[in-house]
Amino acid sequence: MRITVVGSINLDLVARASHLPGAGETVTGATLQRHPGGKGANQALAAEKLGAEVCLIGRVGDDAMAGEALGLMDAIGVDLSGVETDIAAPTGVALIAVDPQGENQIVVAAGANHWVTPEQLPQRIEGPLIVQLELPIETVEAAVGRATGFVCANLAPAAPVSERLLRRADLIVVNETEAAFYGEGLHRGGGRVVVTKGARGAAMYQRGVEMAWAAAPVVEAMDATGAGDAFVGAITVALLEGMEPVQALRFACAAGAVAATRAGAQPSLPERAEVEVLLAG
Repeated sequence: MRITVVGSINLDLVARASHLPGAGETVTGATLQRHPGGKGANQALAAEKLGAEVCLIGRVGDDAMAGEALGLMDAIGVDLSGVETDIAAPTGVALIAVDPQGENQIVVAAGANHWVTPEQLPQRIEGPLIVQLELPIETVEAAVGRATGFVCANLAPAAPVSERLLRRADLIVVNETEAAFYGEGLHRGGGRVVVTKGARGAAMYQRGVEMAWAAAPVVEAMDATGAGDAFVGAITVALLEGMEPVQALRFACAAGAVAATRAGAQPSLPERAEVEVLLAG
């Protein structure tokens, strides 16, 4: 199984604090960590660690942060030949605040991600494709239009997309907030729609009718950053492997649950064996 991911690449600057700040509030006493991140990169690494071969198409700056942002993917074997270096824009950065319960707030400076254009994409994208919305919408739309196989569209962060994308996607993944943003438009195509509900699990729909539901394993959450991306990578791999909907949802919920028990987006992404152990338990 070879999956192409067209998506964002960031370096995450994570501040762990006693609580998340309110408007105008300064929270002191935090600790700072640096982790590779970006939804595209996270989902590429997640799928690779769960058994797929993955090629990532994206963009980084010509700076020291680029090496950090690509380091874990390079080490695990993600194909980075589709990642270009931008000499004018910096590597994308996400500023993330995390509280002791694992809840987070995220502000993203897109940097080079903003300059991933349709011209960077191949004219045909063979095999399965995963996209998200941290790149320019026209680039995401072009990628989906050039795909020849299974398309998973993680419509996050929520933003207007074309009717053509909604109808072309074989799988749409959103959380509850994003599902509310898109409304019934999510269900107008013939593909499957998965709505994640955090610790309460996830549901799969087709044409607006629930076809499967799975509860999330009970874990002690530390950091929710990356859990949603682990879910996207896992549900895509599971469905491509031929798992039935309930089995695929259970697998993806377990992947997200493992990720939530560890700090950082990419460092938290689980190996296949960890997911299977949690499911067996």
